[in-house]
Amino acid sequence: MIYELVSIRDVAGKAGVAISTVSKVLNHYPNVSEETKQKVTAAIEELGFLPNTIASALSSKKTGRIALVLDVNRHAQTVDEIPMQYIIGAINKAKEKGIDIITVFFTMIAEMNVEGMTRYFQSQGIEGLLICDLSKDDVTLRTLVEAGGFKSVLIDAPGISENTSSIHIDNAKAQYEVAKKFLTGKQNKKILYLSGKKNGYVSEERLNGMNRLAEEMGLQVLVRTGNFSELEARKLTMQYAKSKDAIICASDLMAIGAMKALIDMDIYRPVCGFDGVSLMGYAGKQMHTVKQDFQQIAANAVEELFRLMEGGSGQDIVIPHKLIRIKYLDVIS
Repeated sequence: MIYELVSIRDVAGKAGVAISTVSKVLNHYPNVSEETKQKVTAAIEELGFLPNTIASALSSKKTGRIALVLDVNRHAQTVDEIPMQYIIGAINKAKEKGIDIITVFFTMIAEMNVEGMTRYFQSQGIEGLLICDLSKDDVTLRTLVEAGGFKSVLIDAPGISENTSSIHIDNAKAQYEVAKKFLTGKQNKKILYLSGKKNGYVSEERLNGMNRLAEEMGLQVLVRTGNFSELEARKLTMQYAKSKDAIICASDLMAIGAMKALIDMDIYRPVCGFDGVSLMGYAGKQMHTVKQDFQQIAANAVEELFRLMEGGSGQDIVIPHKLIRIKYLDVIS
């Protein structure tokens, strides 16, 4: 759905006030009555007025501005470096391409409906969206993408169309491979698997990879949802680890939480992670994990969005991953 640009004159007419009065309300002048403010605000909301200088650029539909839309892990107790890596990679590539970019967090638009999101992005002059870690619960944002009003690249979520591309590693394959390498040569059969976010595409794919390995190796796997949280992983490890042979986690943050619990319990169980974040190097143990280059993924996503904005069609892009054993020297060297 495309929204017509509304002028300040339209707002003034709707509210029954002078254009100068609307300007005073928009610029927060103190000498405007509360009643007048309410009239003007109501008119702005009803008409969908875009009160900024970008409105003129929107009329040509060419601003060259994109938005990086991402979710911060609110379940994490430490700083999650993954969103920051995405931001750095996207900003650097956008600068290289001469594209203006802003960062929008899910919490900033969570209460909006599709129309509200559309007006918000239009008001910021946004032509394309880079969306990180979209989940099945993000129905409104998904609907916005599927409407096709913005060129979009989804990082770690499916959804290919004429205007939308998806970029990701093969999460199922990566989980299968790292868990297999981790378990090879061990007699561990009873596994505690700490999955990620409920209704998350990434979590579902990694669990599929784990289930494939369990069937192949005859493993007894207890699956629990850890929400990519080290605290939740610590609680689950404290609850279930004694009866298990090994712990496999769908993220490094959860692996760190599991290791902390094992230390507190004074028992040993091998632990496997996923993501290859630098914080793993400070955990004190060498751990198997999947290394992702989040800065490069974001940079590739900007390149792909630029291609879409130049008239290209959506496509599915799979980024290579690496299996590593991360240690302290990997972080400081």
